[in-house]
Amino acid sequence: MTGLTLFSTLLLANDQTLDKPNILWLVVEDMSPIIPDYGDHTVATPTISRLAKEGVKYTNVYSTSGVCSPSRAALALGMYPSAIGANHMRTTSDTETTKLPKYEAVPPADAKMLSQYMRELGYYTVNNLKTDYQFTPPNTAWDESGAYAHWRNRAEGQPFFAVFNFTTTHESGLFEPYGFRKIESRHYFSDDAERISKLPQHHSVKSTEAETPVHIAKTTDFKIPPYLPDTPLVRRDMWKMYNNLAETDKQMGSVLQQLIDDDLLENTIVFFYSDHGGPLPRQKRLIYDSGLKVPLIIRFPHKVNAGTTDDQLISFIDFAPTTLNIAGIKTPTNMHGQNFLDNANPRQYIHAAADRFDGFTDSIRAVKNKQYKYIRNYRPEQGYYLPVAYREKIPSMQELLRLKAENKLTEYQAQWFRESKPKEELFDTTKDPHELNNLAGQAKYQRIMTELSDEMDRWLASIGDNPNLPERSLISQLWQNADEKPKTAKPQVKTDHGMLEITTATPGANIGYRIIRNGYQATSWSIYKKPVQLKRGDQIEIIAHRIGYEKSEKISVTF
Repeated sequence: MTGLTLFSTLLLANDQTLDKPNILWLVVEDMSPIIPDYGDHTVATPTISRLAKEGVKYTNVYSTSGVCSPSRAALALGMYPSAIGANHMRTTSDTETTKLPKYEAVPPADAKMLSQYMRELGYYTVNNLKTDYQFTPPNTAWDESGAYAHWRNRAEGQPFFAVFNFTTTHESGLFEPYGFRKIESRHYFSDDAERISKLPQHHSVKSTEAETPVHIAKTTDFKIPPYLPDTPLVRRDMWKMYNNLAETDKQMGSVLQQLIDDDLLENTIVFFYSDHGGPLPRQKRLIYDSGLKVPLIIRFPHKVNAGTTDDQLISFIDFAPTTLNIAGIKTPTNMHGQNFLDNANPRQYIHAAADRFDGFTDSIRAVKNKQYKYIRNYRPEQGYYLPVAYREKIPSMQELLRLKAENKLTEYQAQWFRESKPKEELFDTTKDPHELNNLAGQAKYQRIMTELSDEMDRWLASIGDNPNLPERSLISQLWQNADEKPKTAKPQVKTDHGMLEITTATPGANIGYRIIRNGYQATSWSIYKKPVQLKRGDQIEIIAHRIGYEKSEKISVTF
């Protein structure tokens, strides 16, 4: 049934009237489905387990990339990152190494962020705290974005779309010295801006190990993946990973309690998911399932479909269309995804891509059905392992490199360090979930190889993705052959009988404005849609911004 039909059924069943449900996304970082409700009972996660008991558990959900920024671009726009210049991690850093200019993803002119669509529907949109989309969000994207952003700041009765990000499980949480990011304590403080303001605002500031809560015994018998060695250092990283998860579950519980305290739980659809797979070596950044597969649980008001499981294939590009459909509008034509609450046309494949990571470039594409994954390596002469300095801060990574130097890795542990890789790979992810046994080239799998290879060709052509395109040529395409990043044209205004009309010469630019009236200025930027009524003495600030371009010059007009 469609998302709207599902929600209508919910309302009829409870004899209520609700035009638009609130929507809350609880987003954790760098986490595979290592929770009890997905079969891993290493550590209890009572908040997540409650959501699973009262909601729907989805078991075949995949990010478009094994790293955060490209995946967040897909979530924000409903588009494949490799179609819009968002797949190289990152586009604005490592320029000394790459010798490339800083740039941003440039989606089509008619593309808008999901949050802006929701604002235009009347939702109060909140992002707490992380953005990291491979582009600068326009001023019109959110009502609030930052450490203090909360649904409690909306107008009375206004529906909200809120994204709360939890970064304790991030890869850097495995670094030494170990500790929790102090800024994440804000989740326990509700909307108490004074208490939040006293926290260190940069994510690098952590608690000391002595003051970091221990949620799971360090002596726990962790199940080590076969691609990692079973050593004390690796076991310590496994403990950190699960301890970070337990802490995050508590933080999420605090935010959900705020929803309950506000008597909003039964008016809100709650999404819980991770921004991509796990933080450990051979997980993050790779497009094996260890880097792509994530948990997703959705709790619908009044526990509709509580405790059920859905095994349909879902991609991150489907989240934006699904959210918009819940809110009551059709999927925009520029989005690549589909409403996964509408089972009339279930997805048959998911797709993923890997390109540059920091200073090191590769080019890999993947397509997967429920059982098999096909991977095409566009640089087979190059090894899988990339010496990313950030990843090498993880003790487990250092342990792998030490054992490699000593020639003590097992066959499966050594695979990642091969000096070259096959042009094609095929894995039966049901029988071989760690993707260690390449079936490509075996005659019995030729049919599925052909099917998935043809699907990859179709997908690449449909989104305009050329994996062999050098990044410098990609930048030239995004900038329409200009020598520098394009800039959004300065807004132009004209007044007529107290009405202010605003235009910009840049197609697809979002125009935002703020009125200063009687000394008061709104904190958020309004979205310009039609001429604005002004009063004598009003001052208005205006800025235009097409996604991927430089923002326009800000102009100020006094009426």
